[in-house]
This record gives sequence, structure tokens and C-alpha cells, in this order.
Amino acid sequence: MSVAKIIARRRSCRAYTSAPVPRGHIEQVLDAARLAPSACNQQPWRFAVVTDVERKRTIIEQGFRPGLSMPWANHAPVLIVLGMKKSLLVHRAAVAISKVDYPWIDIGIAGEHLVLQAEELGLGTCWIGWVKPARIRRLVGWPSDVHPAAVITLGWPENPDAPPPQRPRKDLSTLVTWLAES
Repeated sequence: MSVAKIIARRRSCRAYTSAPVPRGHIEQVLDAARLAPSACNQQPWRFAVVTDVERKRTIIEQGFRPGLSMPWANHAPVLIVLGMKKSLLVHRAAVAISKVDYPWIDIGIAGEHLVLQAEELGLGTCWIGWVKPARIRRLVGWPSDVHPAAVITLGWPENPDAPPPQRPRKDLSTLVTWLAES
């Protein structure tokens, strides 16, 4: 499948089968994330792979913020916690000077590599950013210098041949400013 088709097909999956995801598939999506570019090649991403049912439940119950009910997340066979380890020079000093938060950009690129690779493998994913970072950090056992940024659910979609319809997207003409030669 071409990259364009993978991008066009990818949707947030909120209905999973109970079938386990082979470790090789999990490693393949993590490797795709690992290969992402990053500011000054700092590679700030860290990953916690959670397949234990009780640990998943605890992360969902205690690590997700209240107000948005996500019971479907309990049915995902895998939770991947995306963390960020910031370097002093590139991620703190450079951010203070440029006002561009490079590690967040880097985490977004790595996470998107992960979900696109999952899509190619026929797996469903959903980004969850509505999390309590300090609580999740403790639950996965990360040191204080690793900041949990998001959780991505991973598993086999309940309806792989009928992904949810794409939500409306803005027309490209409303998003692009062309600065070309006359």
C-alpha cells in the first residue's frame, strides 16, 4: 500500500478485537517511531509498552484525565506510552531562545511514524493526550526526567474493512499561502 493510501485510510480506532498483537508487530511499529527525525538528532522519545491487563486498567483509570470517558481503551490489547526526555541544551536552552518547543514536534513525528506503520500492518491506533503525566510516569516506572506525552492504543480493529468515516477536513485552499515567483 502506498504511503498516500495509508495516510488516507488511517483513522482513530476505538473498537478492538481481543486478539493479541504479536511482539514482532509491536517492535516493528516502535522501530518506525525510533527512525523519526528529531531536532539535533536528540531522539527524545521513550516508550513503555503495556500489555498486562491490570496495568492497562490502572493506567486508564488513574492516568487518564476525568471528563472524557474512554472505556473502549480497556479493549485495546496494547497501550504504548510515549515519553519525552529533554536535553538541557537543545530542548531547554534552544526552546527558550527560539520559542519553538522542539521535543513536542519530535514526539509528534515519532508517534505518527508509529501509527502509520501500524496502519500498514492492519492494526488500529488512537492517540490519547488527555493524560496525567506525573501519574503515568509513576505507573510505568520512568524517572522524573522523562515526561509522558501521550498514550497510543494499539490492536486489531473490530471492523478492519469498514474504518470509521473520515471526519470533515478543511479545504486545502483555505490552509495554504503560496509564495511563488510571478
